[in-house]
Amino acid sequence: MFKTKRIAWIALAAISALLVFSMVGCSTDATDTPAVEPGEPDVVEPGEPDVVEPEDTPVPEPAEETSIIILLDEDPPSFNGVLTFTGRERFAQEMVMLSLADMDPYGVAYPELAAELPTEENGGVIVDWDAWTMDVTWKLRDDVYWEDGEQVNADDVVFTWNAITDEETGIYLTGIDFVDSIEKIDEFTFVFHYNSIYPSYLSQLSMANGAAIFPEHYCDAEQGFTFWDCNQEPLSNGPYLLEEWVRGDHLTFVRNPTYFEEGKPYIDKIFVPIVPEEAVRKTMMAEKAGDVAFWTGWEMASELNPLEHIDVSRAPVTRWLTQIWINQAAWGQIDLETGAPTTPHPVLSDVRVRRAMRMAIDMDGIIEGIWPDAGINHVWTEFFRPPYNICDIPKPVVDPAAASALLEEAGWTDPDGDGVRECHGCTTGAPEGYEMSLEFNYADPLDELAFTLIAEDLEAIGFDLRIGIQDRTLLWDTFAGGGLEQTANFDIHMWSDGYPGTDPSDYIWVYHTTEAMIPDYGWNVNRWSNEDFDALVDESFTIDEEYRKELFCEMAQILDDEVPSIPLYDTNDTTVYDNRVSGVQSTVNALINWNIADWKLVD
Repeated sequence: MFKTKRIAWIALAAISALLVFSMVGCSTDATDTPAVEPGEPDVVEPGEPDVVEPEDTPVPEPAEETSIIILLDEDPPSFNGVLTFTGRERFAQEMVMLSLADMDPYGVAYPELAAELPTEENGGVIVDWDAWTMDVTWKLRDDVYWEDGEQVNADDVVFTWNAITDEETGIYLTGIDFVDSIEKIDEFTFVFHYNSIYPSYLSQLSMANGAAIFPEHYCDAEQGFTFWDCNQEPLSNGPYLLEEWVRGDHLTFVRNPTYFEEGKPYIDKIFVPIVPEEAVRKTMMAEKAGDVAFWTGWEMASELNPLEHIDVSRAPVTRWLTQIWINQAAWGQIDLETGAPTTPHPVLSDVRVRRAMRMAIDMDGIIEGIWPDAGINHVWTEFFRPPYNICDIPKPVVDPAAASALLEEAGWTDPDGDGVRECHGCTTGAPEGYEMSLEFNYADPLDELAFTLIAEDLEAIGFDLRIGIQDRTLLWDTFAGGGLEQTANFDIHMWSDGYPGTDPSDYIWVYHTTEAMIPDYGWNVNRWSNEDFDALVDESFTIDEEYRKELFCEMAQILDDEVPSIPLYDTNDTTVYDNRVSGVQSTVNALINWNIADWKLVD
């Protein structure tokens, strides 16, 4: 952990470096020529050419080296965005590596290593509607090179895919089960053979999923995808090269002189000091010791925005949906093979309890009280993003009295008047007199005030809550590692997630299908199961967009009826930056440096 003095030293060092760069240049003294004595005629010997003395002209100075400072709050775990998703590894990856395709801030795919996006129209996508399978042919650019001079080709893509899917050293990647095989056609062409129609094929090997392409000739296949050294020591084919990484202190990136987009990137050097303390990052931005602050909170943005040199970029669409995740299994009581509850939760397994919780929370009032100008919205359905935000799901009515009546109906009453309800005729299997007492934790410090007010709303209708912040590593660890959610050792949690791009099929599958209850296979930590819903999700893996809209609206209705989780509000990605830098655009589909090659310094 940095001390304040050390941060100040880094800031001063960075500023000094910038001042040095700004003063770099060269000058040339004019050469004196001998004077011609007055009265002496100019004599030119026969055969000698006439000599014309050149006028003194200034020698052009070399261009100044340009640099900026991006403030990062902690080290990236690696340069591999599939292994973890802290965001820092994907930030680092965006600096030096490329994907087949990526997504712009509106969720529209664009080619990166690919020469073009494969579609049905251009023959890149061939669907066998009878067999319900598809083949997708990708063609690579032939002008992209690794920093050691080797050309990027189809062997690198096949190598990367095989490493990801290796049974011993690979890892799960979104949609991996839909691919039967990958086939190289020629040096720059390959085909994915899908065993089902898969609508998210454009984002499968995209930085939106953290999936860059690795070099076959450089990474050690025997070490494996999750352990190989090139996760820590990347070979670049992207806009920048990693010059230095002093862990816990800083990273330095320099311009890739052979980047395939001619003339880009425009900025020569990127300094990335590791600055854990938000207050220090805020001071550095205010005092022009930083140019871009990674993952800025709205509070920091609102405080810095009045400064003349500061601009704030907000993503044009939202992604991160904060929800209350509700465990319907008794603590730890799940089948180890299926993840299904072996004993229902004594309180939360009754849908009436979950509906009463939703009815008690005044989300509009909480948002208005905490974030009146932050662009945060009350969200009550998973399908709140275009193009699928078309379902007629009514906003929940806030009615604490009706919520209390629903709990009474479910057998949760308070005959002793102590403010905490007990089971008197409840149908969850809880013993008579069992108190409606739960552990309620949140994962993001930015949510603390909203969490506190939500807890107060629930306590007002008879819940007894033990509240606090939960360590995220323990919260989201694997089943084998004792992760609280994978092992079902929790009551209710509050945190956010979302999906890149515009296709929610994989996201919905991971969080709400029966199969996704399997420990370490999916993330249905609510332990909620609905056969009709599962069938709709299966059908949604199609490229018939109108039909998909119908299916998603049917899913939305089931989720609204059964309340496996409680959607609360979305969070807009916000970035604070010095307006001497142009091109900065926040996005929810990648990290802030998604278009780092296009950034420029304004005169």
